[in-house]
Amino acid sequence: MSANNDRFVIGVDFGTLSGRAVVVRVSDGAELGTAVHEYGHRVIEDRLPGTDVRLAPDWALQSPHDWLDVLRTAVPQAVADAGIDPARVIGIGTDFTACTVLPARADGTPLCHETPERPHAWPKLWKHHAAQAHADRINALAAERGETWLPRYGGRISSEWQFAKALQVLEEDPEVYARTERWIEAADWIVWQLTGVETRNVCTAGYKGVFQDGGYPSEDFLAALNPGFAGFTAKLGHELSPLGGLAGRLTARAAEWTKLPEGIAVAVGNVDAHVTSAAADAVRPGQMVAIMGTSTCHVMPSDRLAEVPGMCGVVRDGIVPGLWGYEAGQSGVGDIFAWFVDNGVPASYTLTAGERGLSVHEYLTELAAAQRVGEHGLVALDWHNGNRSVLVDHNLSGVIVGQTLSTRPEDVYRALIEATAFGARMIVETFEEAGVPVEDFVAAGGLLKNGFLMQIYADVLRRPLSVIGSDQGPALGSAIHAAVAAGAYADIQQAAAAMGTRRDDAYLPDEARADAYDRLYAEYRTLHDYFGDGRMLHTLRAIRNEANG
Repeated sequence: MSANNDRFVIGVDFGTLSGRAVVVRVSDGAELGTAVHEYGHRVIEDRLPGTDVRLAPDWALQSPHDWLDVLRTAVPQAVADAGIDPARVIGIGTDFTACTVLPARADGTPLCHETPERPHAWPKLWKHHAAQAHADRINALAAERGETWLPRYGGRISSEWQFAKALQVLEEDPEVYARTERWIEAADWIVWQLTGVETRNVCTAGYKGVFQDGGYPSEDFLAALNPGFAGFTAKLGHELSPLGGLAGRLTARAAEWTKLPEGIAVAVGNVDAHVTSAAADAVRPGQMVAIMGTSTCHVMPSDRLAEVPGMCGVVRDGIVPGLWGYEAGQSGVGDIFAWFVDNGVPASYTLTAGERGLSVHEYLTELAAAQRVGEHGLVALDWHNGNRSVLVDHNLSGVIVGQTLSTRPEDVYRALIEATAFGARMIVETFEEAGVPVEDFVAAGGLLKNGFLMQIYADVLRRPLSVIGSDQGPALGSAIHAAVAAGAYADIQQAAAAMGTRRDDAYLPDEARADAYDRLYAEYRTLHDYFGDGRMLHTLRAIRNEANG
């Protein structure tokens, strides 16, 4: 499309710790400029900002001020970095972590702006896991009543999602719940700030809001959980908007923030993982994209509907219109490696890494890569932040088996990497056992920088790994959606083919290592089944919470 050669779109990715803006050429997806804004409040886990109010275990909140600062700083900086005329920008698209959800007034004002001393008035970040007990009740009641939507989520909904978090607000701070006129995903709230129009995207509504077959769970079901919860869905807004659709036009106020032309197209909101499929041009049936960072989200379009145990959801039109979109995930991946480096590595390793000009992660990777498969004698469970798929239980915790007095930090580091690869294999096998084939496995996200880790995944999965061709997958995907919303392409598939990028078969499995990993994976499965019932791990967590209580 020659008309697109001098036109540009902006993609903005709102992550866990920062927001990133990318300027993309419409004709070919070339990324011409980028900028990052680190959130001032980062993740609020210990104390509410500007107060003495302490948070209980498993809480994770964010500040809407940080999100708006991304629009004010990262977007203009990315345009300046690209050296383009802002007048040539025709659209902007955004994506968010999910389920990151906030209570707001009917005009979009976040409740935390009114009562900053109330924890439940703040946005709950995706990894807020303090609503597990509420999720358990929702799941138990839905199973007892035979609710038809429950199998679409693998038999369990997560404590991370809208309904569990909202029920927690109702039962722990009824006043905040009563003042909540809108319960809205951050993905939709930020679009509201850009356009002045309240919309709800089909992706977050389906995966995080339990919207299936044209509706939410019934008022009767919600009342059975708590009579005060009966009218909850009235807080969820309007008719759903399709992905790649036009949410509205950039307002004068938002144009002043972003320094972009007033009136340009603003795409319907989306989730960081799901929008990355377009960036990898992986929007056809059987193409699984694993977005690997602090956590990993696995998303895949399919032309068939099946009930896959422990999946985060299957949603019609949830990744691209016209196909079923599946989601699974691992609640901790990069976070687990970071935890170990921050807490389990002696100072001597840090000193040696520094002397060699390496980060501790790079030094441990180098040492671990020198080992043979199984040499460390360990096997671990990757549940340090709970299990999203396939057990859907965020009260589970990490396990490392086989340690001796000769176990070294690089042994544990490698075992933790392997554990996350085993978790990914569990997810892929569960899909295929349910009759949903995984034809391609495409990796994206920050962990692509570790080639050793990626090779382990290829060996453990016993299949080639393709990798996205961009370091900014979600932001590029959002830009692709913006191009569709602006009318530059007819649909997401066409735009992804022109603007997306992927390197096929970047990592190939080694047969000998794959055979060795089969033996370790069998032991992982044994541990998975033994500890997965939660008897021991739930008890330990309860003891911890009581001691901190």
